Amino acid sequence: MTQNILIIEDEEKIARVISLELEYEGYQSDVATSGKEGLELFQKGNWDLILLDVMLPELNGMEVLRRIRSTDTYTPVILITARDSVVDKVNGLDQGANDYITKPFQIEELLARIRACLRTNAIYQKEEEEQLQAGDLTVNEKTRDVIRRGEAIELTPREFDLLVYLLRNKQQVLNREQILTNVWGFDYYGDTNVVDVYVRYLRRKVDYPFDTPLIHTVRGVGYTLKEQA
Repeated sequence: MTQNILIIEDEEKIARVISLELEYEGYQSDVATSGKEGLELFQKGNWDLILLDVMLPELNGMEVLRRIRSTDTYTPVILITARDSVVDKVNGLDQGANDYITKPFQIEELLARIRACLRTNAIYQKEEEEQLQAGDLTVNEKTRDVIRRGEAIELTPREFDLLVYLLRNKQQVLNREQILTNVWGFDYYGDTNVVDVYVRYLRRKVDYPFDTPLIHTVRGVGYTLKEQA
């Protein structure tokens, strides 16, 4: 899939060179020449990365960055700055930039920084995909960490598998047979009451210590996990 990069740069010659180089490398790009225009394009588009000049008309780059980060903490932002002081660089990183490059720069270095940011973001997104969440409960399938309101919850392997199945199907009402088949396996021939027992175990750890229950009983059918009662 082609990755989209937004260039917010008021020096049209620089913006044009960057755009051409990006297109040559297989990216798609769009250019804004003011902070206001850049913010409008950001809000309308779906961007994989943003190149943001610091010295911009209408809205300066730091203000554009602040507004971007108020609604989007994921999209990588590389600052382009003529200022090479440590204070300016630290300020940009503290405001939420992922990287910076100082003018004048070699296009090869800029492209390398873009590739690095996109790689890091892809890894981060993959880790996010490995997480299941409902309200203030987060489960990481890879690490098997279960966290609710910052507190780690220890689960047995079967309790963990049951919670994951409920989370993958949150908001849906699941009957005992469905749960047995997907958590215990097709070859399980025991009593379906085992589901009730393990739901009770799970509630003691995931729900009862907190004031908002996530696991709900649907009388005559089974169970559902939802964020609100």
